[in-house]
Amino acid sequence: MNKQEQYQQKMQAQLDEVKAEVERLKQKAKEADKDTQPKINKHIKELEAKIDETKSNLSKLRDASGDAWDAIKDGVESSWHSLKSGAKEAVSKFKE
Repeated sequence: MNKQEQYQQKMQAQLDEVKAEVERLKQKAKEADKDTQPKINKHIKELEAKIDETKSNLSKLRDASGDAWDAIKDGVESSWHSLKSGAKEAVSKFKE
């Protein structure tokens, strides 16, 4: 396995972890009171949009090679950091 494949697998694993966090937030939203539920759902929608962006960039990364791969990798990194910080914020905000 080359470095590109290792990187892609690592990013996919991290993306899967965030998706699991979103699923936990969805459960919290179901259990939350009427005032908190819309706030959680707003964060969930934002995170799902960031997940979609990251998935799209990962898909582009799989098809790229050479210099294009490096350029797309930067986009993956950027969307990943945005997703990761958003997930961290949402989870800490709605801890039990």
